[in-house]
Amino acid sequence: MILPRRAYDFAAAAPVLEHREARLDTGSHTLAYQGQSIDLTRNEYRILLALMENKGKVVSRERLMERLWESDSFVDENTLTVNVNRLRRKLASAGLEDFIATKFGEGYQVG
Repeated sequence: MILPRRAYDFAAAAPVLEHREARLDTGSHTLAYQGQSIDLTRNEYRILLALMENKGKVVSRERLMERLWESDSFVDENTLTVNVNRLRRKLASAGLEDFIATKFGEGYQVG
């Protein structure tokens, strides 16, 4: 009896981005901090991913909007502000105060 060969998945594990003890798992799209899992919406995840990928750099509002909505359609800038503020509140309630800093006239960065 001949058994079929097994296929093994040797793909590398999805990277985990870390900042101030917060761990963003890019495979499961989850954020963990001090043993708790923080649920993120799709937009919140994309904002946090862009900021953590560019740790130490300011990410412009325009770049965030392009990354979030990935289209040329007009999206009110206030929509981005609402999403960032909602994410900030969620992070603060988990103990991550001032995790996202506003650089006036430039954009946002993780702080």
